Amino acid sequence: MAIWTLITLAGLCLLISLLPLIRLPHGIFRVFDFPRPQISIICLLVGASALALGVSGSHLIVVLGMLACALAIQLAHILRFSPIWPRGVRRFSGSPESVPTLRILVSNVKQSNSHYDRLIETVKRTKPDIVLFMETDETWAEALRPIADDMDICLSHPLDNTYGMVLYARLPVVKKQIRFLTNPEVPSFDCDVELEDGTVFRLLTVHPEPPIVHGDTIGRDAEIAKIAQLAQDEDRPVIVTGDLNDVAWSPGTRRFVRISRLLDPREGRGQYNSFDARFFFLRWPLDHIFLAPQFQVISMKRLPFIGSDHFPMLYDLALVADEQPYREPDAVKSSDMEVAEDLVATERSRDRHPVGHDWE
Repeated sequence: MAIWTLITLAGLCLLISLLPLIRLPHGIFRVFDFPRPQISIICLLVGASALALGVSGSHLIVVLGMLACALAIQLAHILRFSPIWPRGVRRFSGSPESVPTLRILVSNVKQSNSHYDRLIETVKRTKPDIVLFMETDETWAEALRPIADDMDICLSHPLDNTYGMVLYARLPVVKKQIRFLTNPEVPSFDCDVELEDGTVFRLLTVHPEPPIVHGDTIGRDAEIAKIAQLAQDEDRPVIVTGDLNDVAWSPGTRRFVRISRLLDPREGRGQYNSFDARFFFLRWPLDHIFLAPQFQVISMKRLPFIGSDHFPMLYDLALVADEQPYREPDAVKSSDMEVAEDLVATERSRDRHPVGHDWE
């Protein structure tokens, strides 16, 4: 009985490892992009159990063979986001006084969360130059007003559909715009921000839809693709940040990196899992920042729990325009632009509410 249980578990590990390789924008395939670290651990546990229980012969070969294939698939995706991988973004090692620096705090507050004081205290303690809040309704927007004592409200678009967004800035914002890239109920922000030396960079903030098993992911994937196209067309330094509702190693996020020509500072550093803050065994990197090659990382931190299902993320960056990055951004594949155009066109042609608009 134990042998067949182990064979079944190994087969399931292999099946859910193979499903995401089907590049269709539907939740039944895309949700298995998320738990790759957890599946890797399960593979190791099942393999260790087979050895501990004395499984031998052809049964052991079958179990370990399926587990090895599954584990290889998982590691091929997640090893890039571990310290053994070469870093994509250089660590800044100079003096912070010698170059313009920037501190960004990104927080999905969870609309139903009422621990406003925790987040306000976090902002006041960390003293960021820019703060992006997501899932902000009118109640949250009003509760965050004390932050205006130290920072200016740059853009505010509170909504009760979990897609509201508020941006505070200590730095001058010389141009700002609220955009609806693919769905009229899902905003994104587009800002030009001036650093202390007068350099202006473009800041794009985004919070697309989450995937669901019984629906497609076209809305999420289209918005991520459109943001990538905007970043690709920009000559100035660019930062894209927000809750992408997608993991760093997914096909959609990797396509975003290739099209945008931006770098992911998680590569070679770690996963920095920001969701789910409530359950340690269900954590993935959903809150992202992507950087133009001119930026280097001073530090990246996952901040303490604030009552939301997301941890806030804090990024300290330096703009070092005269140095080369560790590596060039990933090359665009021949199919990337076609897929992106198809996703955007399909989503814009649909008339629907975004996923999760009535969840809270």
